Amino acid sequence: MADDSNSGRPTAAQGGTTGAPVSDDDLQDLVASSDTGGRSPTGIPLYVILWTAALWSLFQIWIASPLPFVVAEVTGLPVVLNNTESRAIHLGFAVFLAFLAYPAMKRSPRAHIPAQDWVLALVGAFCSSYLFWFYDSISLRPANPNTMDLVVACIGMAILLEATRRALGPPLTVIASLFLIYTFFGQYMPDLIAHKGVSLAGVVNHQWITTEGVFGVALGVSTDFVFLFVLFGALLDKAGAGNYFIKVAFSLLGHYRGGPAKAAVVASAMTGLISGSSIANVVTTGTFTIPMMKRVGFSPEKAGAVEVASSVNGQIMPPVMGAAAFLMVEYVGITYFEVVKHAFVPALISYIALVYIVHLEAMKADMKGLPRASAPTPLMKFLIMTAFGIAVVCGLALATYYGLGWIKTLFGDAAGWVIAGLLSVVYIGIVRFCSIYPDLELDDPNAPIVSLPKVGPTVKSGIHFILPVIVLIWCLMVERLSPGLSAFWATAFMIFIVLTQRPLFAVFRGRSELGSMVTLGTTELGEGLVAGARNMIGIGIATATAGVIVGSVSQTGVGLVLAELVEILSFGNILLILLWTAILSLILGMGLPTTANYIVVSALLAPVIVQLGQDAGLIVPLIAVHLFVFYFGIMADVTPPVGLASFAAAAVSGGDPIKTGFVAFFYSLRTAALPFLFIFNTDLLLINVGWVGGIVVFIVATAAMLIFAAATQGFFLARNRAYETVLLLLIAFTLFRPGFWMDMVSPPTQDVSPTQIMEVADRMQPGETLRIRVDGVDAVGDLRSFVALLPLGEGATGEERLQAAGLELLIDGDQVLVDNAVFDSPAEAAGLEFDQVIVTVSEPVDQLPKELMYIPALLVLGLIIVMQRGRQRRQPAAAVA
Repeated sequence: MADDSNSGRPTAAQGGTTGAPVSDDDLQDLVASSDTGGRSPTGIPLYVILWTAALWSLFQIWIASPLPFVVAEVTGLPVVLNNTESRAIHLGFAVFLAFLAYPAMKRSPRAHIPAQDWVLALVGAFCSSYLFWFYDSISLRPANPNTMDLVVACIGMAILLEATRRALGPPLTVIASLFLIYTFFGQYMPDLIAHKGVSLAGVVNHQWITTEGVFGVALGVSTDFVFLFVLFGALLDKAGAGNYFIKVAFSLLGHYRGGPAKAAVVASAMTGLISGSSIANVVTTGTFTIPMMKRVGFSPEKAGAVEVASSVNGQIMPPVMGAAAFLMVEYVGITYFEVVKHAFVPALISYIALVYIVHLEAMKADMKGLPRASAPTPLMKFLIMTAFGIAVVCGLALATYYGLGWIKTLFGDAAGWVIAGLLSVVYIGIVRFCSIYPDLELDDPNAPIVSLPKVGPTVKSGIHFILPVIVLIWCLMVERLSPGLSAFWATAFMIFIVLTQRPLFAVFRGRSELGSMVTLGTTELGEGLVAGARNMIGIGIATATAGVIVGSVSQTGVGLVLAELVEILSFGNILLILLWTAILSLILGMGLPTTANYIVVSALLAPVIVQLGQDAGLIVPLIAVHLFVFYFGIMADVTPPVGLASFAAAAVSGGDPIKTGFVAFFYSLRTAALPFLFIFNTDLLLINVGWVGGIVVFIVATAAMLIFAAATQGFFLARNRAYETVLLLLIAFTLFRPGFWMDMVSPPTQDVSPTQIMEVADRMQPGETLRIRVDGVDAVGDLRSFVALLPLGEGATGEERLQAAGLELLIDGDQVLVDNAVFDSPAEAAGLEFDQVIVTVSEPVDQLPKELMYIPALLVLGLIIVMQRGRQRRQPAAAVA
């Protein structure tokens, strides 16, 4: 296919116009201005920024490693920092670099750093690290700040807000300022949200001196976990993994219909492992993929939209999830392994659906794939090779698992050194194998395409890049190490690879430039350390400023009245509550980075949804709510008018940024639909689902999402008619939530009088959950009606089972009261308290399997397939389009 007219240098859209040339330097400046800072000074200021960034990375590696404990034990020096001290230094680095790297205004100088910015950087760094310098004296006067504390906190808060404005824009600064104003002047607020107000000393102590505000959980997660994952990604990218992932994706998928777009989706998914930024992901992969997509027939807007949708999706993909995974560990109170387990299926389904959307777009336009580099592999040979590959991987995994167990038993404390040695041997062997194949060069995306890269040599040339990723996932998922320690070992191994890969390649290829390769490896390590730190400036600032909002919520108690406000706006309807939450997440996300958006919305609304859902009779797991707000937070990078990722893609494609954003949002409807589905069907999050059930859920949910994509795209086997689109949506909904229809046909419970609670408990088995509706009062004394789920304890009779669960009842005629809920019992955990009135008891009844609803759904799907196949035979896809 001939090149289209815009296939020269990438172009940008400004103010709705298209075609303005944008250089590669301009694209990198776009990333820098939003992620790493737009300043590019020279001379001493440049070296200050670079060395400070590198020192920050080394500090984070130091505190994550076991080395401080070893040094402290050997020398007796106080080198082990507690959490508060580490967070203070972490924020000090972030604030210092923010004022050096980010100009104050668009017209501020970028080639040098003004004197006032040096002053702000130094003062801000001191105020931010104040808890480190004076930790001992502050700990001797808890909740009693002195004059110096007040002055440092006030100056530090003002400088932090200014750093936030520079690095992240005005929205987060404004929101945090409003919450501070609310904290001080609560007595002047409307009655619904009024409080008595807090003194300056109280705010300073809560927000700056303790770990309830700025130095709270969010900044702690940034310090302990996020930095090392970002640094790991930066080092992996500097080593060449980004180009490797792109080439592998193109070699595998480029020959299919719309192949470059499918390759862009897969490449962005893999690049998501090494990039925590949607914008950087768009520019990194999009510079190569978007011109390719345009060549095979995608319009500039559609090409940009595919890249945006796939790049933003990288933030919902475990194991990193744009840093939200580690925040969820702290906020939800579950292990990292559980967070990954719950988030995995929706993220994978979303990516599969995006590949299918690209396929439908290619079908509608009758696109062709790019020419293959070699003849296609016969199907049977391909299947045999795939099965053999899976068997080899499984065998290696089992051998590694049991081999490591044997090594730990045999070598005891020295096992770590033995494992490190064996890993090094494996790495050297893989590099020796990879050295047979030529290095993957960076291609010019605007050059004519002769053929795709060959699959075998492309994949085999960089297998060693996968090794540190395996180490990371193994430590997280198999060894169950903490995220911080797992990231440390993966980063340490990555540093070893960056330093040694080029010298090893030179040795194995018999080249003489060993010295220059050692120098190049050292340079790439330095660049990786700097890039990792600069990528963290915005995240460190965002988590600290979001802590101001969280601290205000906890100090003022506004969260207690927010439920009432949301209930008034939603009329107590759980679906309206979710819609309001989704809208608020989108609005906040238009001005906040994903991490800050998640912190704010989850702090404000996650408990509200859980409580109001319980009041409405829907028990919503906390992890489902947190994933819900997180999904809609990341959608803001797509959504006009502020979707920065859409503007970045338009700068590459030459398309209109607003139109690109709308098309990307349309492609992302599957991501917007998933949160509503897993709120009502928690099987998608693998909650209380075994391995076999999980596989079934994945298969059915994937099919449902593909059908949903076909409905929203208006194309299945042929262009949909209006009624077919409606039927496809109903089929998708039925596959996602068959219980909705089955509950109408065959209800799972029947309501009985509360006086029969003993008989109902007697007919149930120990361990089963008794569902009861209760009337009582909430924390502020208002009447509240909610559904309590009470797991029955052991016992021969219903009364014994209720008592074993900690519930004691008082039956007075037709009225049943809670006489006591034993402390720390299942009854207390279910929300039961003294003097509550039990209104109804829901007794489980035999229900038909909800999966029976799949039968009519699949029959209707079969009918649609028959009708569309008939039209497809009569009318080719190109004519239909």
